Amino acid sequence: MNIIDTIPYFMEQYKPSISFLREYYNEYPTIFKEYFTYHCKDTEERHLQSLAKYPDSLETINQVYENIIPIIHEIEEKYIQIYQITFPVEVNLIVGGYGSNAYTYRQIIPNITFALEKLSPTPNHLRSIVAHEFGHATHNILSDKAGTDWQKILWMNPLVWLNQEGAATHFSRRIVNNLPASMYFSFNDEGDQWLSFAEKNKDEIKELFAKDFMSKTPVDLFKEWFSINGGKLFGHSRLAYFICDLFFQDQVKKLGERGAITAWKEEDFVDQVKQWLLQSEK
Repeated sequence: MNIIDTIPYFMEQYKPSISFLREYYNEYPTIFKEYFTYHCKDTEERHLQSLAKYPDSLETINQVYENIIPIIHEIEEKYIQIYQITFPVEVNLIVGGYGSNAYTYRQIIPNITFALEKLSPTPNHLRSIVAHEFGHATHNILSDKAGTDWQKILWMNPLVWLNQEGAATHFSRRIVNNLPASMYFSFNDEGDQWLSFAEKNKDEIKELFAKDFMSKTPVDLFKEWFSINGGKLFGHSRLAYFICDLFFQDQVKKLGERGAITAWKEEDFVDQVKQWLLQSEK
């Protein structure tokens, strides 16, 4: 694992101007190409909005920065101990434009980025999100070792997303196993109401997700069910993550942990997920 730390450049060179931001982004072009392609708008309007927010965020960014590096090493070590793997990846620490808080790259063994302006400095909040993102990498590393033919994975199929996010949530519980249940989804202390709603309405949530899967495009499904900006159906965003967890835990019960982790390499995997999704829990 190699940490690419862009925070000193940002904090030491910081000026409240778009020209400074451009200089910062150009200093790390590969990182910010990925960020602005998939995770944040690269517009003057967005950058002006960020510049207006930074003064109130700089202290928190510093606190996150002080806490996150030792936590990254802590989480890495726990994954190594439990799963006997190494992480041949780059972990990027950036100050972004208030887009995604953390993400893995679109690679077989994915690099990871954490955008510090969107993170809470509370150590357990950081542990939950770091463990989740390293969970995505672990899922792919173990699946690769199991001989997955990656060319056959239907990356843009929402049923594959269910498996990926369910796996990452599962891994985060294994690695940091003493957190409030909602924190594995919210990465903060504000998820209790969300989780309570999801648990009370899980059958209806699953049913409507299945209906949307059958009738909507993956892009529209993502916007409503996976995006922080969705949630029009129930008034709660990202409810797909609850369904992801239900699916993956069902897989663990049926196949065991290792079987669930590598199940997506099987040719009929998507059909199996679809069968589970359309199956009534009642």
